[in-house]
Amino acid sequence: MSVAVVFPGQGSQRKGMGRNLFDRFDDIVREADQILGYSVKELCLKDPDQQLGLTQYTQPALFTINAMSWEALKEDGAALPDYFAGHSLGEYNALVAAGAISFSSGLNLVKKRGELMARAKNGGMAAIIGPGEDQIRECLDKNKIKNVSVANLNTPSQTVISGSKAGIEAAKPIFDALAKTRYVILNVSGAFHAPPMADAAREFKAYMDEFEIENLKTPVISNVLARPYPKGETRELLCAQMTAPVRWMDSIRYMSDQGVKEFIEAGPGKVLTNMLKSILV
Repeated sequence: MSVAVVFPGQGSQRKGMGRNLFDRFDDIVREADQILGYSVKELCLKDPDQQLGLTQYTQPALFTINAMSWEALKEDGAALPDYFAGHSLGEYNALVAAGAISFSSGLNLVKKRGELMARAKNGGMAAIIGPGEDQIRECLDKNKIKNVSVANLNTPSQTVISGSKAGIEAAKPIFDALAKTRYVILNVSGAFHAPPMADAAREFKAYMDEFEIENLKTPVISNVLARPYPKGETRELLCAQMTAPVRWMDSIRYMSDQGVKEFIEAGPGKVLTNMLKSILV
């Protein structure tokens, strides 16, 4: 029986996450604190300045918790899986687990990524629960909603769109009018996983060039391709991930088609585990 380990992305964070991990992996915590310049334990457990929900803090914190969660699974006897995958931010944890980058390189990259994404303004995102991708694209085209595109293909009935703030707001009454549809504007200021992130992606690529990236020891499923990372394309695909849709549903279906019967979520909460129930029906 094939197994995949999957790492969650932004949205899985919550105050108190990692409570049972910090003392167990104090070496990882010390390294994270040194890179970030603040206490990741205090941020996750107490969040005294209400920063855990801010992208530039959320991403490094969640990356660290995900990494410790995988280390805990290994210590507790988990075997190396057949595949790794991660949703958006979680893809960096998948690459660390597969041997492409070190924890410190991954955290530095995630820190920079979070800063660039937090800097993005005048954008927005919305989750649409109900209609599928084709119907959503048709609605956007038919109603001439400009500068909005599909960003996350999570499940057959959960899609996230991304684009200009004006476009996201203009789309709300259109989808609110559809039967059996919920339209939820997300609390972000940028158009993540969409073309407006192109400048941030270019800056991120220049930063990423400073880091060593090794060949994968275990296949990692790319958010952009919904297929395993081809050899030598890690940098390009991580940059493309900032402007391209996260094809999570197709990624899970691909692994299932390859014989994966067990998916283990390494991180706080069960967001990805719950998505699986809707994808693999």
